[in-house]
Amino acid sequence: QVQLVESGGGLVQAGGSLRLSCAASGRTFSRYAMGWFRQAPGKEREFVAAISWSGGNTGYADSVKGRFTISRDNAKNTVYLQMDSLKPEDTAVYYCAARYAGGSYYYLPGTQEREYDYWGQGTQVTVSS
Repeated sequence: QVQLVESGGGLVQAGGSLRLSCAASGRTFSRYAMGWFRQAPGKEREFVAAISWSGGNTGYADSVKGRFTISRDNAKNTVYLQMDSLKPEDTAVYYCAARYAGGSYYYLPGTQEREYDYWGQGTQVTVSS
């Protein structure tokens, strides 16, 4: 079992930045690939970014590419999402998720929710125009 707790959300003006954190506890964090998803009001949850357990492989949704950066610190059992140049359309609840990757250094989960094993409760990000 892996427990995930997101933090760092809040209210920011368009063009601003936020850094989300996701702290993991339970099983060996470094064997889990991680992802970030988001859900805006009235919309389905969508993929934002993913990172392999080694940190050597990352992937992004087209809508955030070049503005968001996913990273991780396995010593701290934490994954981050640095969000720059924020837009009002980035407003959503942001969730982190974990997928067991075993010994696959560069395994990167896909964009589908069903590919992930564990989920956090989410943190709200609101971008004002």
